[in-house]
Amino acid sequence: METTILIADDEARMRKLIKDFLMQKGYKIIEAEDGLQALEIFEEESKIDLVILDVMMPKRDGWSVLRKIRETSKIPVIMLTARAEEQDELFGFELGVDEYITKPFSPKILVARVEAILKRVRGAEKQEKDYGGILIDEEGRTVKVDGKEIELSLREYELLKFLLDNENIALSREKILNNVWNFDYYGDSRTIDSHIKKIRHKLGKKGKYIKTIRGIGYKFEIK
Repeated sequence: METTILIADDEARMRKLIKDFLMQKGYKIIEAEDGLQALEIFEEESKIDLVILDVMMPKRDGWSVLRKIRETSKIPVIMLTARAEEQDELFGFELGVDEYITKPFSPKILVARVEAILKRVRGAEKQEKDYGGILIDEEGRTVKVDGKEIELSLREYELLKFLLDNENIALSREKILNNVWNFDYYGDSRTIDSHIKKIRHKLGKKGKYIKTIRGIGYKFEIK
Protein backbone atom coordinates (compact mmCIF):
# COMPACT_ATOMS: atom_id res chain seq x y z
CA MET A 1 0.00 0.00 0.00
CA GLU A 2 1.52 3.30 -1.14
CA THR A 3 1.98 5.99 1.49
CA THR A 4 1.50 9.61 0.38
CA ILE A 5 3.08 12.54 2.21
CA LEU A 6 2.32 16.22 1.61
CA ILE A 7 5.28 18.59 2.14
CA ALA A 8 4.35 22.26 2.49
CA ASP A 9 7.30 24.66 2.63
CA ASP A 10 7.99 27.86 0.70
CA GLU A 11 11.69 26.98 0.35
CA ALA A 12 12.18 24.80 -2.75
CA ARG A 13 15.57 23.66 -1.47
CA MET A 14 14.05 22.43 1.79
CA ARG A 15 11.23 20.62 0.00
CA LYS A 16 13.72 18.86 -2.29
CA LEU A 17 15.91 17.81 0.65
CA ILE A 18 12.97 16.26 2.52
CA LYS A 19 11.50 14.77 -0.65
CA ASP A 20 14.76 13.06 -1.66
CA PHE A 21 15.17 11.38 1.72
CA LEU A 22 11.53 10.27 1.95
CA MET A 23 11.44 8.94 -1.61
CA GLN A 24 14.39 6.72 -0.79
CA LYS A 25 12.03 4.99 1.66
CA GLY A 26 9.40 4.49 -1.05
CA TYR A 27 6.97 7.26 -0.05
CA LYS A 28 4.98 9.18 -2.66
CA ILE A 29 5.52 12.92 -2.23
CA ILE A 30 3.24 15.84 -3.09
CA GLU A 31 4.64 19.38 -2.73
CA ALA A 32 3.05 22.71 -1.84
CA GLU A 33 4.91 26.03 -1.89
CA ASP A 34 2.52 27.99 0.33
CA GLY A 35 -0.22 27.45 2.88
CA LEU A 36 -3.09 28.09 0.49
CA GLN A 37 -1.80 25.56 -2.02
CA ALA A 38 -1.27 23.06 0.81
CA LEU A 39 -4.94 23.33 1.82
CA GLU A 40 -6.14 23.04 -1.77
CA ILE A 41 -4.10 19.86 -2.28
CA PHE A 42 -5.23 18.44 1.06
CA GLU A 43 -8.89 18.99 0.19
CA GLU A 44 -8.52 17.52 -3.32
CA GLU A 45 -6.33 14.51 -2.46
CA SER A 46 -8.20 11.86 -0.47
CA LYS A 47 -5.22 9.59 0.09
CA ILE A 48 -2.71 11.74 1.99
CA ASP A 49 -1.33 9.79 4.98
CA LEU A 50 0.84 12.47 6.65
CA VAL A 51 1.49 16.22 6.33
CA ILE A 52 4.79 18.05 6.92
CA LEU A 53 4.05 21.75 7.46
CA ASP A 54 6.43 24.69 7.69
CA VAL A 55 5.20 27.30 10.18
CA MET A 56 6.29 30.40 8.24
CA MET A 57 4.68 30.31 4.79
CA PRO A 58 3.11 32.95 2.52
CA LYS A 59 -0.66 33.29 1.93
CA ARG A 60 -1.50 31.07 4.95
CA ASP A 61 0.94 30.15 7.69
CA GLY A 62 1.37 26.65 9.11
CA TRP A 63 -0.82 27.32 12.16
CA SER A 64 -3.70 28.46 9.97
CA VAL A 65 -3.34 25.39 7.72
CA LEU A 66 -3.19 23.08 10.73
CA ARG A 67 -6.35 24.60 12.26
CA LYS A 68 -8.20 24.04 8.99
CA ILE A 69 -6.98 20.44 8.66
CA ARG A 70 -8.01 19.65 12.23
CA GLU A 71 -11.59 20.75 11.51
CA THR A 72 -12.11 17.60 9.46
CA SER A 73 -9.14 15.27 9.95
CA LYS A 74 -6.91 13.59 12.55
CA ILE A 75 -4.20 12.93 9.95
CA PRO A 76 -0.64 13.01 11.45
CA VAL A 77 1.02 16.43 11.11
CA ILE A 78 4.69 17.32 11.62
CA MET A 79 5.46 21.03 12.02
CA LEU A 80 8.78 22.54 10.90
CA THR A 81 9.92 25.82 12.39
CA ALA A 82 13.02 28.00 12.58
CA ARG A 83 11.97 29.14 16.05
CA ALA A 84 12.67 26.98 19.05
CA GLU A 85 10.61 28.81 21.64
CA GLU A 86 8.78 26.66 24.16
CA GLN A 87 5.59 28.71 23.77
CA ASP A 88 5.47 27.90 20.06
CA GLU A 89 5.78 24.19 20.78
CA LEU A 90 3.02 24.26 23.39
CA PHE A 91 0.81 26.19 20.99
CA GLY A 92 1.46 23.56 18.31
CA PHE A 93 0.55 20.64 20.56
CA GLU A 94 -2.66 22.41 21.63
CA LEU A 95 -3.65 22.60 17.96
CA GLY A 96 -2.97 18.90 17.48
CA VAL A 97 0.61 18.64 16.18
CA ASP A 98 2.03 15.11 16.29
CA GLU A 99 5.69 16.13 16.07
CA TYR A 100 7.56 19.42 16.22
CA ILE A 101 10.96 19.70 14.50
CA THR A 102 13.18 22.78 14.69
CA LYS A 103 15.31 23.88 11.73
CA PRO A 104 18.08 23.09 11.01
CA PHE A 105 17.48 19.36 11.44
CA SER A 106 18.91 16.07 10.22
CA PRO A 107 16.82 14.66 7.33
CA LYS A 108 17.50 11.17 8.72
CA ILE A 109 15.91 12.20 12.03
CA LEU A 110 12.88 13.57 10.17
CA VAL A 111 12.51 10.29 8.24
CA ALA A 112 12.75 8.34 11.51
CA ARG A 113 10.01 10.53 13.06
CA VAL A 114 7.79 10.05 9.98
CA GLU A 115 8.21 6.28 10.14
CA ALA A 116 7.54 6.17 13.89
CA ILE A 117 4.32 8.20 13.55
CA LEU A 118 3.01 6.11 10.64
CA LYS A 119 3.81 2.90 12.52
CA ARG A 120 1.99 4.17 15.61
CA VAL A 121 -1.07 5.30 13.63
CA ARG A 122 -1.32 2.04 11.70
CA GLY A 123 -0.83 0.05 14.88
CA ALA A 124 -3.80 1.85 16.44
CA GLU A 125 -5.89 1.20 13.36
CA LYS A 126 -5.08 -2.51 13.42
CA GLN A 127 -6.02 -2.92 17.06
CA GLU A 128 -9.65 -2.00 16.44
CA LYS A 129 -11.62 -4.20 14.02
CA ASP A 130 -15.04 -3.32 12.66
CA TYR A 131 -17.72 -5.97 12.17
CA GLY A 132 -20.75 -4.17 10.78
CA GLY A 133 -20.68 -1.43 13.42
CA ILE A 134 -19.40 -3.70 16.21
CA LEU A 135 -15.89 -2.44 17.01
CA ILE A 136 -13.62 -4.76 18.97
CA ASP A 137 -10.29 -3.58 20.40
CA GLU A 138 -8.26 -6.69 21.14
CA GLU A 139 -5.54 -4.87 23.06
CA GLY A 140 -7.96 -2.97 25.30
CA ARG A 141 -10.45 -5.87 25.34
CA THR A 142 -13.30 -3.46 24.71
CA VAL A 143 -16.36 -3.63 22.46
CA LYS A 144 -18.24 -0.66 21.02
CA VAL A 145 -21.56 -0.70 19.20
CA ASP A 146 -22.05 2.29 16.89
CA GLY A 147 -19.33 4.13 18.83
CA LYS A 148 -20.70 3.41 22.31
CA GLU A 149 -18.80 1.03 24.59
CA ILE A 150 -20.80 -1.87 26.02
CA GLU A 151 -20.12 -3.78 29.24
CA LEU A 152 -19.31 -7.46 28.74
CA SER A 153 -18.13 -10.04 31.26
CA LEU A 154 -14.83 -11.76 30.45
CA ARG A 155 -16.66 -14.89 29.24
CA GLU A 156 -19.10 -12.86 27.14
CA TYR A 157 -16.19 -10.99 25.55
CA GLU A 158 -14.35 -14.22 24.75
CA LEU A 159 -17.48 -15.83 23.31
CA LEU A 160 -18.25 -12.81 21.12
CA LYS A 161 -14.62 -12.62 19.96
CA PHE A 162 -14.67 -16.33 19.03
CA LEU A 163 -17.81 -15.78 16.95
CA LEU A 164 -16.28 -12.72 15.25
CA ASP A 165 -12.97 -14.49 14.56
CA ASN A 166 -14.97 -17.22 12.82
CA GLU A 167 -17.31 -14.93 10.90
CA ASN A 168 -19.67 -16.78 8.49
CA ILE A 169 -18.72 -20.19 9.95
CA ALA A 170 -21.35 -22.34 11.70
CA LEU A 171 -19.94 -23.26 15.13
CA SER A 172 -21.24 -26.22 17.11
CA ARG A 173 -21.90 -25.82 20.83
CA GLU A 174 -19.16 -28.39 21.45
CA LYS A 175 -16.62 -26.37 19.48
CA ILE A 176 -17.61 -23.19 21.31
CA LEU A 177 -17.28 -24.93 24.69
CA ASN A 178 -13.87 -26.34 23.78
CA ASN A 179 -12.52 -22.99 22.64
CA VAL A 180 -14.19 -20.50 24.99
CA TRP A 181 -14.72 -22.57 28.13
CA ASN A 182 -11.80 -24.91 27.33
CA PHE A 183 -11.77 -28.68 27.53
CA ASP A 184 -11.99 -28.80 31.30
CA TYR A 185 -15.63 -27.66 31.30
CA TYR A 186 -18.13 -30.47 31.79
CA GLY A 187 -21.28 -28.46 32.45
CA ASP A 188 -24.44 -28.15 30.40
CA SER A 189 -23.98 -26.65 26.93
CA ARG A 190 -27.13 -24.58 27.58
CA THR A 191 -24.84 -22.14 29.39
CA ILE A 192 -23.79 -21.04 25.86
CA ASP A 193 -27.42 -20.24 25.01
CA SER A 194 -27.80 -18.04 28.08
CA HIS A 195 -24.56 -16.19 27.29
CA ILE A 196 -25.62 -15.69 23.66
CA LYS A 197 -28.93 -14.29 24.86
CA LYS A 198 -27.13 -11.74 27.08
CA ILE A 199 -24.70 -10.77 24.31
CA ARG A 200 -27.52 -10.27 21.80
CA HIS A 201 -29.33 -8.04 24.27
CA LYS A 202 -26.20 -5.94 24.87
CA LEU A 203 -25.52 -5.61 21.12
CA GLY A 204 -29.02 -4.20 20.58
CA LYS A 205 -29.97 -4.17 16.89
CA LYS A 206 -26.59 -5.70 16.02
CA GLY A 207 -27.55 -8.80 18.03
CA LYS A 208 -29.31 -10.11 14.94
CA TYR A 209 -25.87 -10.83 13.42
CA ILE A 210 -25.56 -13.81 15.77
CA LYS A 211 -27.62 -16.45 13.98
CA THR A 212 -28.95 -19.62 15.58
CA ILE A 213 -28.15 -22.67 13.44
CA ARG A 214 -30.73 -25.31 14.37
CA GLY A 215 -29.28 -28.56 15.63
CA ILE A 216 -25.72 -27.18 15.46
CA GLY A 217 -25.04 -23.95 17.32
CA TYR A 218 -24.36 -20.39 16.23
CA LYS A 219 -22.86 -18.28 13.46
CA PHE A 220 -21.88 -14.61 13.24
CA GLU A 221 -23.02 -13.26 9.88
CA ILE A 222 -23.60 -9.70 8.74
CA LYS A 223 -26.61 -9.67 6.43
